[in-house]
Amino acid sequence: MTRYFTEDHEWIEVDGTSATVGITDYAQSQLGDVVFVETPDEGATLTKGGDAAVVESVKAASDVYSPVSGTVTEGNAALEEDPALVNTAPEGDGWFFKLTIADASELDGLMDEAKYKEFVDGL
Repeated sequence: MTRYFTEDHEWIEVDGTSATVGITDYAQSQLGDVVFVETPDEGATLTKGGDAAVVESVKAASDVYSPVSGTVTEGNAALEEDPALVNTAPEGDGWFFKLTIADASELDGLMDEAKYKEFVDGL
């Protein structure tokens, strides 16, 4: 599986045409304590860069954007009961949604982990 990152601090882990999406550790640290997460519905069609989910913290509410176009196969139901998973395991159990990728070429513009680290270090 290959993991990519966006400039909006989402990560996407790709396994064939399936992918899992969440926000990075940097993003959750900027948000503070997460108190609510709204994930997209199964079957929803997402476009690259379009609104996909909402995350609310004690500091702010933020949109989560889809790193690629595709169809949602699952939202992370665990976040409804325990939104703090986004803080404790942002790049693990705190994932937001899974999707089937519509166009794999959209991954080409995303960063690998080393490039993302450079990007964050420059902020």
